Amino acid sequence: MATVAKSVLDPDAWHWWQSRGVKKFVANRSAMVGAVIVLVFLMLAILAPYLAPYSPVKADFMAVRHAPDAAHWLGTDELGRDILSRLIWGARASLLAGCVSVLIAMAIGVPLGLMAGYWRGIWDGIISRVIEALLSCPFLVLAIALGAFLGPSLTNAMIAIGVSVMPIFARITRAQVLNIRNEEYIQGARAIGLPDRWIMIRYVLPNVLSPIVVQATLAIASAIITEASLSFLGLGQQPPSPSWGAMLNTAKSFLEQASWMSIFPGIAIFLTVQGFNLLGDGLRDALDPRSSN
Repeated sequence: MATVAKSVLDPDAWHWWQSRGVKKFVANRSAMVGAVIVLVFLMLAILAPYLAPYSPVKADFMAVRHAPDAAHWLGTDELGRDILSRLIWGARASLLAGCVSVLIAMAIGVPLGLMAGYWRGIWDGIISRVIEALLSCPFLVLAIALGAFLGPSLTNAMIAIGVSVMPIFARITRAQVLNIRNEEYIQGARAIGLPDRWIMIRYVLPNVLSPIVVQATLAIASAIITEASLSFLGLGQQPPSPSWGAMLNTAKSFLEQASWMSIFPGIAIFLTVQGFNLLGDGLRDALDPRSSN
């Protein structure tokens, strides 16, 4: 039985599966489009100090609400700040909130799901009831409530989003663990006396990672929308630091006079979310062992 447990994670089999998954992902056009979109926005966020043509917070009252022109490609806002520069710097807040909040959710939800699915019994009962209670509240409503309770800031917004997303990861992990906890390689690991902690980390977790990775990619898209919503309500990134949601909140008062103030942040949110959704769908197809070559 120990041989069975070892063969499940055989390096040659892993490299074959990995190569097959990469080929399927590259062959998926929509997935590649999503990857390119995500990469572009990641580069914008990382290289913001070098790519932004103007300061994102410095006001210019001689250029208030100027339409897009050669000097300001996407126009200016109500304080004369360059919208392109604010969009580039705002990518940092949105992507940081999306990635960090999902990492928080995974750091809490995955271990809880592992314990609930592997140990069952009283652990499963307690964890499952807590997860069901959190899932009974709509995701966005829970994030807004936690954000309001913690106070307005980007850090608190990330914590609120992470806690709100966490039940999804816990439930997915638990379901996957329940499917494999009685497999022969798990029983073999138990038979040779390996401790539960080692079995969960060495044999259970690697075999449930695929759906977790896919869900993480899709959850980043939801987290970006939620961060924009919290910033729109004044619970996220605080002025004068740029945030796409806060830019939309300001632009709502100038829809007729300066429509570009709302159009471009909306496009940025749409493209980023769509990119992560396409990337997540591509990863799901590539990592699904049941799909054909």
